[in-house]
Amino acid sequence: MIRYAKPTSVDEALALLSESAWRILAGGTDFYPAQGSKPFRDNVLDINGLAALRGIAETDDHFVIGARTTWTDIIRHPLPAAFDALKQAAREVGSAQIQNVASVAGNLCNASPAADGVPALLVLDAEVELRSVAATRHLPLQGFILGNRRTALQPGEMVTAIRVPKPAAGTSAFVKLGARRYLVISIAMVAARLVVEKDIIVESAVAAGSCSVVAKRLAGVEAALRGLPAGQALANAVLAAPMAELSPIADVRGSAEYRLDAVREIVARAVLNACGLMNDPEVVAA
Repeated sequence: MIRYAKPTSVDEALALLSESAWRILAGGTDFYPAQGSKPFRDNVLDINGLAALRGIAETDDHFVIGARTTWTDIIRHPLPAAFDALKQAAREVGSAQIQNVASVAGNLCNASPAADGVPALLVLDAEVELRSVAATRHLPLQGFILGNRRTALQPGEMVTAIRVPKPAAGTSAFVKLGARRYLVISIAMVAARLVVEKDIIVESAVAAGSCSVVAKRLAGVEAALRGLPAGQALANAVLAAPMAELSPIADVRGSAEYRLDAVREIVARAVLNACGLMNDPEVVAA
């Protein structure tokens, strides 16, 4: 017999997870389309009643985004400029109706290479909080998503929060390339966060999605940017930098070769946008 449960506390949810295997239902925006017309064969644990897991809080060391926090919550919450890329990505997650119910943690647990929220969280050095009845552990986001539809979740665990270390300095930007402007799965996407002091880039974080099995930080680009003046010449540094982390596939949205060419251009755009040097995302940076 298939079971359905809608706990009202995190402890109750964790107790249920410790007893047997469950498929967790959060916003449901991926859950139901993936199910399609197939009959349910898994126990369903509906966490939409867990008010404690929704919202954004601050501790001395972290910004804490509850697992049930929606993309609309992200857009509306006052956050430092370093979160601008995440807010911009939030506006690209489906339609406004999807953004109102889809959860940030669900976007991570779905583990799609094209998940819009992942690059913006990677440049914030985000980590995932995993809880079970026995323990709480924290994993860097890069270590949580293991591959296409694969995560490091263990039996009995659920994601309860995403944590971003303070001070989350600098400014950031997100650029997405798709076949049309809205309501589209990414061909490639990039988030960039830069810390500029006296017109010199002292810290850089750049991540690309839809160009490898999991979204990746681009260490070669980050190294190439550090120490450079914050000006239009940054685009040339990006276009010349190594991007060895990327290994895109060819699919109906674009060839591997096209993705490799396109991602360099949108990295340049994201970097210039993060510096406040380029307000029109359609302008070619090269």
